[in-house]
Amino acid sequence: MDLGQLETFLAVAEERSFSRAATRMHRTQPAISQVIRKLEDAVGEVLFDRAARDGSLTAAGALLRDYALRLMALRREATSALDELKNLERGRLQLAANEYTCAYLLPAMDAFRRAHPQISVTVHRMLASHIPDELNLHTFELGMVSFRPDPAQFKTIAVYTDSLVLVAGPTHPLAKAQNVSIADLGKETFIAHNVTSPLRRRVIEAFQRYRTPLNMGIELPTIEAIKRFVAMGNGVALVPHLTVAHELETGELAAIPVAELDIKRILRLTHRRHGTLSHAAHAFLRTVRDLARQQGPPFYYHVEKAG
Repeated sequence: MDLGQLETFLAVAEERSFSRAATRMHRTQPAISQVIRKLEDAVGEVLFDRAARDGSLTAAGALLRDYALRLMALRREATSALDELKNLERGRLQLAANEYTCAYLLPAMDAFRRAHPQISVTVHRMLASHIPDELNLHTFELGMVSFRPDPAQFKTIAVYTDSLVLVAGPTHPLAKAQNVSIADLGKETFIAHNVTSPLRRRVIEAFQRYRTPLNMGIELPTIEAIKRFVAMGNGVALVPHLTVAHELETGELAAIPVAELDIKRILRLTHRRHGTLSHAAHAFLRTVRDLARQQGPPFYYHVEKAG
């Protein structure tokens, strides 16, 4: 039993005639009769009273008609929902990011929501190192990372270039300094992020390379906590510029230039190479591309090659 058979069955029941149903469906009467016989064989019941001349339904036919009407209504509803999904009138977008990369997503999400307010958006917070595995588990569609996952499995789009910045409170002795070397930082107390990451390792290696002590006297669990603690006048911190852009603009924090710590990072959106993205995900990528065109550097949109 398929929907095509049920559609023919309903046409005969509504027209109360095999010939009128054939005309309505632009088919021959024998073809209509054949469809009904196959349907009756499938359900194991006679559906029309052949002795009556008005196309009367049997008890089984009347029962099936109610279910057939509901199934046809569901088909129309499903078709309508799929059209709405395609036209971005409904849908859901699932992304993943850590605390740092989520800062990039905010302007992109703002632009996306203005263009497509009917689409619900959820950002899952997790360690960036876990994002590729979760993408393979279909937990979400797009992930935001600061490294390039396996190109054989994942497509990546470079969207932002960020840099590391040394920050301090506005009253800190180094806050007004024009030129600071890494050697000048040996006696400073660093407020560190206690999450192990490639960036943390690069900073440690830089201090080792210049034979300068790195005094991580306090470690905190979030960048937000680090910013607030440093703004209170407690030590200095090395954080991604993206995460402190607002505080630097308002003067809540001061940037201290250190040439030896000029570390760049590329932020990427990534998704499964052999997966199919939803209409909402495609629309989000278009929003990101448009944002790069409008804002310019450090925003950009570069689809990275597999090789």
